[in-house]
Amino acid sequence: MSAVSAIFARWVFSNPFLLLTLTTLMWGGNTIAGRLAVGEVSPMAIVALRWLIVSAVMVLLTFRQLKVEWDIVRPNLGKMTLMAIFGFTAFNTLFYIAAHRTTAVNLGIIQGSMPVLVLIGAVLTLGVRVRLLQVLGILLTLSGVATVAAQGNINLLLNLSVNPGDGIMLIASLFYAGYTLSLRNRPKVSGLVFFTVLSITAAITSLPGFVYEVQSGDLQWPTTFGWGVIFYIALFPSCLAQIFFMRGVEIIGPARAGVFLNLVPIFAAVLAILILGEPFHIHHAVALALVLGGIWLSERKG
Repeated sequence: MSAVSAIFARWVFSNPFLLLTLTTLMWGGNTIAGRLAVGEVSPMAIVALRWLIVSAVMVLLTFRQLKVEWDIVRPNLGKMTLMAIFGFTAFNTLFYIAAHRTTAVNLGIIQGSMPVLVLIGAVLTLGVRVRLLQVLGILLTLSGVATVAAQGNINLLLNLSVNPGDGIMLIASLFYAGYTLSLRNRPKVSGLVFFTVLSITAAITSLPGFVYEVQSGDLQWPTTFGWGVIFYIALFPSCLAQIFFMRGVEIIGPARAGVFLNLVPIFAAVLAILILGEPFHIHHAVALALVLGGIWLSERKG
């Protein structure tokens, strides 16, 4: 077992490019899982059960470290609660609601706009200065999001008629962009402890939505297949991907690690076609090119 751990530590956990590629693959797979959950489990049941599983796993992994760092965590619980609500509970609630109303391809492409949404937020809230190329990148990316939201039909945009699922996914992306910006001033605790506290908070704050779903009669308890989807979401996009991403950021820094997020819409589109058999239309190709092109321009230093 120690030999396996040593190999993992040397060849996987020390390789930021492999870690970040696997992270984006798992996050791209999350869009597929969201679509597969339709008819198998209701949205708020996914969110609540997901974070209950994640928080239980993380507490087991970090309990001793959490006790050591609790004196730093305690005075920051209010701030961390807000971060968990926006970045984990609200984002995931809207994500799985959107998954019931739009395609995995659309989810991936709109989710791929988040790096540019973060840049816009940094300009508006932190006074970050942008270059002309970044402005062009923002415009291109937003054009791509608008293209997929309007399904390639300019008349839908002119009449402000947008697929509700795509609109919900865009709002979810705005929430996660806000959470990402708040990470700049997150409490000075270790990454694993930080994630553990946020996952516990997300589990707690997702319960009111779960109760509402029960009372409104919309709850669908997971089928056998639904449980499989939930465990995939909890263990891979939620636990492993988050740990891999934090490790990748630790090795090469947030700016370089953030570029890998551009792979999420690509993986989402490919997996949606291969696994779900979803059609890939011309407007998807145009939107994907605009989003990736916009992000590429935004990342240019020249």
